[in-house]
Amino acid sequence: MYSYEYPRPALTADCIVFAHADDGIRVLLVERGNEPYKGCWAFPGGFMNMDETTAEAARRELREETGLDVGAIRQLGAYDRVDRDPRGRVITVAYMAIVDDAGDVCGGDDAHDARWFPLDSLPPLAFDHDKILADACRMAINPSTGQLKSMG
Repeated sequence: MYSYEYPRPALTADCIVFAHADDGIRVLLVERGNEPYKGCWAFPGGFMNMDETTAEAARRELREETGLDVGAIRQLGAYDRVDRDPRGRVITVAYMAIVDDAGDVCGGDDAHDARWFPLDSLPPLAFDHDKILADACRMAINPSTGQLKSMG
């Protein structure tokens, strides 16, 4: 095992999933089952395993925490604010997906619950997920129509 002279940050991946719904756009959130932010709502996500890419980690965490598998995902960006996670130095790579409808989801793994929320009626979000959501909305929503863009 190699010993590093410099500390290394932890790496997570989050997945923001938008869905078309009769009453507008919905966003998939999970209720955190563990600290930090236990009981708060966040995007499905978690720590990357050493044998996977961040995209693979985002898909795995989404499936484990909600039961949802998605088609195309697009990298939104890396979020590295120094104090974004109270557990220590954690950088996340955020991905987003758009699905045709808000199908059934259920909380699994370390998510106590999983639920679709109307975009205009979200609970307070954990970590810096409000900033990530704002960036995702700029990328995913057509400002002139208010509708979701195509991922293609």
